[in-house]
Amino acid sequence: MNQPPISRLELSKMIDHSLLKPTLTREDTIKGLEVAMRENVASATIKQCYTKLSADILKGSGVMVNPVICFPMGYATTETKVFAAKQSIDQGAEEIDMVLNLGALFGGDYQFVQEDIAAVVEAAQGRTVKVILETGYYKDMALIVKACQLIEAAGGSFVKTSTGFASSPYKNEYGETVGYTLDILQLMRKSVSDKVQVKAAQGVRRLKEALEVIELGVTRFGVSRTESLMKEYDEAYG
Repeated sequence: MNQPPISRLELSKMIDHSLLKPTLTREDTIKGLEVAMRENVASATIKQCYTKLSADILKGSGVMVNPVICFPMGYATTETKVFAAKQSIDQGAEEIDMVLNLGALFGGDYQFVQEDIAAVVEAAQGRTVKVILETGYYKDMALIVKACQLIEAAGGSFVKTSTGFASSPYKNEYGETVGYTLDILQLMRKSVSDKVQVKAAQGVRRLKEALEVIELGVTRFGVSRTESLMKEYDEAYG
């Protein structure tokens, strides 16, 4: 038997089980939450409208409630984002994912971007806030560095690659669209201090991909195919 590079529990606790497809129903979400508990992942990343439902189901399971707010565009007003964050926390959210305002970033309005994120961080009252760059849109890699720096300055807990809903020029070896490259992940890791973690989203679908991003310093990744990824692990190392 091969020696695993990471334990099963360590792997599962790096997964944010993604339940964000627009067509997912309440019943689909409940089934997804059951998968999240069965696989003992870090969190279930859910539509905000199912925050209370998720909190009720996940209570005591060790799986965190992780709604996305003002998703996936990120161009709601700061006041709207703050309200959404506070409402989610009132309903049981333990982590928050948000998208930075891309138009403001690309337009050079860096103060607005930082203040927008900082307002959500403050509203989160010490809870983890993961901020999504939407890396598939960037032509200038220096702007990825700037975005990461602004997120850290605003108090964000994670820099995160993608929503999974934006267009992206990147493909993996299987011809599938992904939201980032390994070079981009390396750049993100180098652009923030050790206080800030990196989340890979829109690209980790197999065990091989999970192990690749872990090696680069990624500590959390969004996965919708959690069961098949963990099955791969069991077949390889179980």
